[in-house]
Amino acid sequence: MIKFSLLKGLSLLGIMMMFLSCDDVPVVNKEDAEFIDEYYEFQDFNLSSYELPAIISLPDETANIGAATKPEIIHTESDYQWDLKVGRNFEIHIEDCAEVGDLVKEKKKELANHTFYKIKYLIEDKELIMYERTLVVSGMDNASPTVGIEHKSYHVYGQKKLGKIYYELRSRDEGSDKTIIDLMVKSIRSLRPSEIQ
Repeated sequence: MIKFSLLKGLSLLGIMMMFLSCDDVPVVNKEDAEFIDEYYEFQDFNLSSYELPAIISLPDETANIGAATKPEIIHTESDYQWDLKVGRNFEIHIEDCAEVGDLVKEKKKELANHTFYKIKYLIEDKELIMYERTLVVSGMDNASPTVGIEHKSYHVYGQKKLGKIYYELRSRDEGSDKTIIDLMVKSIRSLRPSEIQ
């Protein structure tokens, strides 16, 4: 009977200690939890060794875009441009624009002057735009429904300020499909200064 009570007491003590130890677990704040959840298929990539004092989150092999596990950077010394590739389809062009701000505003003006393309904004922020670009085909109303292909592509254009320098970040000129551009949006938004500068 004493052994049974001793076991029962030790079990109860163990359960109480387990509940009390839960208070010691650090609580992740809501913003950190959302960032972790949103970027669970991404890995951080430090660009400092390529003369760009920044870290960017890039899709890893679990993002299911056929991405290579190792990003490729095309950059020559004394050049102010970088092409960041992950697999065949994911490509972000980065350009140092010195102290020139309002890059997104100027890009929107440029897009407004297009006569061959119809632009539809899917994301429209001060520092980032994502848009659908559709080729305007003349004579389309009279054409047979079986003729022609809809020429539609998706694009992202953003700006980030690191220190005193503004950087342009954009998808390739021909664009890509929406799944890839959605991932690029996340990557561009994740760009931040690296610790090593």
